[in-house]
Amino acid sequence: MRRPREAMNIRFGYQLVYTCTQPVPMILMLHAHQSRSTDLMRPDRMITDPEVPLDIYADAFGNTCTRILVPAGGIRLTADALIRDTGLPDPTSAHAQEHPVEALPHDVLMFLLGSRYCETERLMEEAWRLFGHVAPGWSRVQAVCDFVHQHIAFGYDFARPTKTAVEAHVERQGVCRDYAHLAITLLRCLNIPARYCTGYLGDIGVPVTDAVMDFSGWLEAYIGGAWHTFDPRNNQRRIGRILIARGRDAADVAISTAFGPNTLQEFRVWTDDVSVSGPFATLGWLDSRTRFVGRL
Repeated sequence: MRRPREAMNIRFGYQLVYTCTQPVPMILMLHAHQSRSTDLMRPDRMITDPEVPLDIYADAFGNTCTRILVPAGGIRLTADALIRDTGLPDPTSAHAQEHPVEALPHDVLMFLLGSRYCETERLMEEAWRLFGHVAPGWSRVQAVCDFVHQHIAFGYDFARPTKTAVEAHVERQGVCRDYAHLAITLLRCLNIPARYCTGYLGDIGVPVTDAVMDFSGWLEAYIGGAWHTFDPRNNQRRIGRILIARGRDAADVAISTAFGPNTLQEFRVWTDDVSVSGPFATLGWLDSRTRFVGRL
């Protein structure tokens, strides 16, 4: 565990290996979000083996996407970047208020609607039953996160790519994306815009665990005229989030979308404080002993 301070350097990256028996077109969403581009100290550059052309573009949500054609046999994708971070926990704005729907900006309205994994119609009555009496604003959003954090039991064995918010609510178990989907759905039912986020979140500022981790999923809620980070899985303000992408739900921010048969053979992700006074300072930020996190 490290004490928070005003700045740190975070090493982050991944190594993914896909195999396939035929050429497979693929869309990847793995670059740090463009909102963090000025913080990069070492480029977040995707390297492929074998080398293939990279066609990079921004999607409708402003996320950076990369199109590739995976050759028959497969491909190895790697990145190893360095980013400057504030070293501070996610900001808190306890006095942020909700907005009447008629006062919301046009580009925010889509995040009130149901989506692939967030079935607002099916949880509308439940949302108002549980949270209709809670003071609107930051406290109501936090109340939703508190509920979801306590309602769902975490476990990688509970992961299922088709699981929706309603199913997570009924089954009461899941992974970080299920926590986020359920909280997002409840917030939308309460007329609070909410969007899904994915990115890196290492054990910085919290006790290090041996648990194998994945890219993390959390949410942003629109209150007080701005988007604010909430994390119903961890349910605390965390240090060192590195956003990759935002969307309506996980369907909009998949790390890879393949248009053909393929197998993910290897998946490693890392994110560590490598500041001069950080726990990895004596190793050097390219040291091979950096702790890797990742799970299929």
